[in-house]
Amino acid sequence: MTTTFDLRGRQATLVALDIDGTIADPGTTEISDAVRAAVAEVRTAGHHVVVATGRSLVGVLPVARSLGLTEGWAVASNGAVTARLDLQAPGGYLLHDVQTFDPLPVVRRARSAYPGVQIAAEEVGLGYRVTRVFAPYEVNGAQRIVDVEKVAEQPTTRMILRSPGIANLRHKLQATGVTVNPDGRDWLDITPPQLSKATALEAVRILLDVHERRTIAVGDGINDIEMLTWAGRGVAMGHAPAEVLAAADDVTGTLEEDGAATVLRSLLPETVPAVR
Repeated sequence: MTTTFDLRGRQATLVALDIDGTIADPGTTEISDAVRAAVAEVRTAGHHVVVATGRSLVGVLPVARSLGLTEGWAVASNGAVTARLDLQAPGGYLLHDVQTFDPLPVVRRARSAYPGVQIAAEEVGLGYRVTRVFAPYEVNGAQRIVDVEKVAEQPTTRMILRSPGIANLRHKLQATGVTVNPDGRDWLDITPPQLSKATALEAVRILLDVHERRTIAVGDGINDIEMLTWAGRGVAMGHAPAEVLAAADDVTGTLEEDGAATVLRSLLPETVPAVR
């Protein structure tokens, strides 16, 4: 797939980067030297790099630090949380926008169909309330074990449901008004209504006063589709599934090939001309 976009030049561009499968292996904070160098060069050239991920905020911050992002913006929890990075602030960030939903209808419907479902509800900046402990690489931050009744007693930004085959419940849960993103057959991410990485990034774009055509998004997952179609140039990682590839304007290399670094370097004036 080729693209007709050439965004090199003096005007600032907003580059949105997914984390898992795009710049890091799922559940890790290790970023390749090539990606870190490309992020630094792009920022030096005056462009904005924004991490946009399904991870909770507590899982975003170490990745941002590894990328050298100590100021600017970060989008977490599939768009439910937007934070401004600030070294002078407690924890290194200031919450800008936090969207929540009532998880009780979701929990009731999920437990009715899958009585043994494992549930996690995000506590922003801390971790999760969980009915059973998840593996450390599966969720970020502290895990506080609570009864099923208590896991849904407060509004939350993001809820995780895990049970064999629970992806079959996707459309019934969407009928309660929430946003549902599957990750395989056994995992569902639930976030507030009419929300995605794209809706949060659009708000950031406006705050940064970046032209809508000067936006790039790079991702590899189902939860990146809205972000890829929102961007002036949506780029899918080479290993992304077919529906993600179909949503993109362009395709780059895989995670192992540092495909995200290739996209970032395309913004630099010394790179070869864009494919036309």
